[in-house]
Amino acid sequence: MADAAGSGTRTTRSARRVLVAADKFKGSLTAVEVAERVTAGLRRVVPGLAVEALPVADGGDGTVAAAVAAGFARREVRVAGPLGDEVTAAYALRGDTAVVEMAEASGLQRLPAGVFAPLTASTYGSGELLRAALDAGARTLVFGVGGSATTDGGAGMLAALGARFLKADGEPVAPGGGGLAELASADLSGLDPRLGEVELILASDVDNPLTGLQGAPAVYGPQKGASPEEVERLDAALAHFAKVLEGSVGPRATAYAASPGAGAAGGIGYGALLLGAAFRPGIEVMLDVLGFAPALERADLVVTGEGSLDRQTLHGKAPAGVAAAARAAGKEVVAVCGRLALSPETLDRAGIRRAYALTDLEPDVAKCVAEAGPILERTAERIARDFLD
Repeated sequence: MADAAGSGTRTTRSARRVLVAADKFKGSLTAVEVAERVTAGLRRVVPGLAVEALPVADGGDGTVAAAVAAGFARREVRVAGPLGDEVTAAYALRGDTAVVEMAEASGLQRLPAGVFAPLTASTYGSGELLRAALDAGARTLVFGVGGSATTDGGAGMLAALGARFLKADGEPVAPGGGGLAELASADLSGLDPRLGEVELILASDVDNPLTGLQGAPAVYGPQKGASPEEVERLDAALAHFAKVLEGSVGPRATAYAASPGAGAAGGIGYGALLLGAAFRPGIEVMLDVLGFAPALERADLVVTGEGSLDRQTLHGKAPAGVAAAARAAGKEVVAVCGRLALSPETLDRAGIRRAYALTDLEPDVAKCVAEAGPILERTAERIARDFLD
């Protein structure tokens, strides 16, 4: 690959303070570890350099960790995992603001290796996490969704918060999206009344509707192990779910199903909208919550990044959000990544001055994954020489 991607040549600007605001390198490094490695590499070239670390996330897995790194307290609670077994999940709390990450309870990470349950995985534990945050006194709930093992339209979450979903014989439907095909009646009157007294923000990097060609089952079901036949079953079951809910809560049930974000994280976005959530791009929400604006004001150079800089990055992922905010503030941005699949022109349009990939230094992708930390430090040394030395 080229020495480094981006437009122009080496800058002559002397940066005095660096802000490292990068997401995780999935499967290799957490966002906190990325910040630590970048800081170490920069300071190896410029000893004593002022570096501020602000790990970021876009609402998916790693969101709670980013909040904790920004000063939130980590709270742990025992909840149901996607298969019903108990797991220890965490949320983050600062004052009366809670950051709840659905992947903590209902994510793919909670399934045994190689095991998928597209028809039966439930979001019940995510509802228990939200309830725990309410119990802790939260008045603002930032609900980050992504990385789910589930495609149940948020039915499990709603059930944990007091809703009832029954079959024709009066028994509860089976957990998971598949069980919704037998749904005969829905009763949301028992929902926790505190939900009407708090601000609930649905933070996601996707804006898919609940069903259809761009819906949760069709677009994301295969990632959760759903076969083509199971995708069809799930799509029909979720459409039926919305139809039954229309009889219970009125036309808004159908309107929400077509709304942006309803299909997020296997349709849990739909359940959140039924609870009155306001949908916002995840990275925008998290930058606000994490205190990005004042940190940006203090910085002369911003380092962002994630495991793969590609077309998906441009659609609501953390580096794109960081770069957009930094560009608006007139700050220079460089990016680090494991793999780079964007042209210099595209990076420039996104507000990224230059991108540095681990594969620039180590073409063997397997080695980049296994030795991401040391290679990232060497990559940060190159940034320091190009922009700070």
